[in-house]
Amino acid sequence: MKKIALVFICCITLVLNAQEDKAIERDIKATITTFFEGLHTADTLKIQLVCSDDIIIQSVIKPQGENQFKRIVTSKEMFYELINAIPKDAEIEERLLDYKIQVDGGMAHVWTPYEFYMRNELVHTGVNSFQLFKSNKGWKIIYLLDTRHKIELQ
Repeated sequence: MKKIALVFICCITLVLNAQEDKAIERDIKATITTFFEGLHTADTLKIQLVCSDDIIIQSVIKPQGENQFKRIVTSKEMFYELINAIPKDAEIEERLLDYKIQVDGGMAHVWTPYEFYMRNELVHTGVNSFQLFKSNKGWKIIYLLDTRHKIELQ
């Protein structure tokens, strides 16, 4: 009887842990979704809800055949200014193709391949690498690194 009870407790623990993991992944995905909702509508207040005050944004680009590492913005203020400067008629949309989420306690890494569109035309593709931490106000994006592969127009 003790063995049956032990097996039952182990099974319940595994089920509860799996449910908790799914809830954490759902919260992380919601954070990134909110970030892109803000980006698509140039709503910096929405973006600020899910970003750390110390967010770092960088890119790996390949302008003339070799990879280069670039810091796109030097401050969060510059980042929000760039968002505000997006023309309303630009109709930008970054379509995330997948989410690969890894979590360890209060730290998470999310890998999201994407396609970037402007006025419904594919402009570039790449991958986002998000680093997040769990604050007392929820998951916050602290670091965003992306790649960009320009689409050659025919």
